[in-house]
Amino acid sequence: MQNNKYEINNDGFYGNFGGQILSEDLKKEYSKIAEEFLKIKDKPEFIAELDELLKTFAGRPSPVYYARNLSKKYGAEIYIKREDLNHTGSHKINHSLGEALLAKKMGKTKLIAETGAGQHGVAIATASALVGIDCDVYMGEVDMIKESPNVSRMKMLGANVIPVTKGTKTLKEAVDASFEAYCKEFKTAMYAIGSVVGPHPFPMIVEHFQSVIGREARGQMLDMIGELPDYVVACVGGGSNSIGIFNGFLNDETVNLIGVEPLGKGEKLGDNAASINFGRVGELHGFKSMFLQDEKGNVADAYSVASGLDYPGVGPKHAHLNEIGRAKYVTINDEEAIDAFFELSKTEGIIPALESAHAVAYGIKLAKELPKKTKILINLSGRGDKDLDFILKKIGKKY
Repeated sequence: MQNNKYEINNDGFYGNFGGQILSEDLKKEYSKIAEEFLKIKDKPEFIAELDELLKTFAGRPSPVYYARNLSKKYGAEIYIKREDLNHTGSHKINHSLGEALLAKKMGKTKLIAETGAGQHGVAIATASALVGIDCDVYMGEVDMIKESPNVSRMKMLGANVIPVTKGTKTLKEAVDASFEAYCKEFKTAMYAIGSVVGPHPFPMIVEHFQSVIGREARGQMLDMIGELPDYVVACVGGGSNSIGIFNGFLNDETVNLIGVEPLGKGEKLGDNAASINFGRVGELHGFKSMFLQDEKGNVADAYSVASGLDYPGVGPKHAHLNEIGRAKYVTINDEEAIDAFFELSKTEGIIPALESAHAVAYGIKLAKELPKKTKILINLSGRGDKDLDFILKKIGKKY
């Protein structure tokens, strides 16, 4: 049973963070979504339907792999939760299937979504095709160029991919555009948000569906080695993959939870997307959390070499876990993440997503510093084929 201090309250807050900052019309619609979600999430028939899809369609459970080569090279024991092996190539399929089923049961005819690296876009397009409803995906023009393989996949799956040309043309603007579109279509569409961010009930919904990662990983570690890991490491942008795996270990106080934020080019405002390390309390996209802000309190531009991490805020549960000290949030810069991208590829034969490479980089750092018997579990949130063209064209020459 979960400890109440880690759970969301009836007003949609994790401690001091979360909530619902919306117009009255949207509050009514979001209340309907919350009510329907709470009504069906524990129903045996819904659980059975989702579990069957996760098993036979998504390919769960994803395995935990002992990275023997990395472990031998760097000292400590490194284990990897292989979310990259899921159908569509990342953890995003977990909540996308749940959101699509929820929308279908509510009688919605369209899902509206945002995407950065394209993994959520591909997953929600896949889930929409499966359940038979339309799908609009908003994506920044910069990210469409960087992640062009995923753009092609979304289109092949029948999604309408809408380029966003405002601002930095990346994830924040994609969220802005999708939210604006949803405000006009909420009677017939549902916003299928891609992380544990946004107004209540979306952080709660995505957290619920992503918690399968942690449940599996905890049991798998006990089966493999007869004990829990000493550290669980995961990358954090909005924070869905990390909340998913953290939730399996929240009540195990001996397990250190490490969220890895993108330091990007450095600590200067606009050069990173490390909103817990360099942000402060604020409000954006209908919720209260930690956001990167300038001196006047305006939300700042975020940057990361990994498109899926360049969001200027973080999920409210992460802000809460940081505030109460249950999880520690660290940073990895672009160069360190790229080094880890190549290191995992060449040492273990696993090509990670650039997002996940941030967690790999910090896991390697820990392995170098800690005793050999230390057990480090890294959540590999996605695979890196989407990043290969960008990496090899822009960066790969030095390797």
